[in-house]
Amino acid sequence: MSTATVIQFPSTRMLYDRKEAARQLSVSVRTIDYIIQGKQLETRRIGKKVLITHASLVRYAQGNHYDITSRSDADTEASGERCA
Repeated sequence: MSTATVIQFPSTRMLYDRKEAARQLSVSVRTIDYIIQGKQLETRRIGKKVLITHASLVRYAQGNHYDITSRSDADTEASGERCA
């Protein structure tokens, strides 16, 4: 009598298309495109369809994605703006 190994898949989906991924992250599809272009989401390609892994969506959602930019003093002076 042999014992068969049963593979159980998670109850969540494993792959999402761009529209579904955007819905999961509450962003636009264009934003998903920018995130993919920045290599911040792991994707799979099946034919022409781009699919995003569930694990990479979770990792992205848990991360801090604020880009802190500051203008240099030279930029501020060139623009004529003054700080109070």
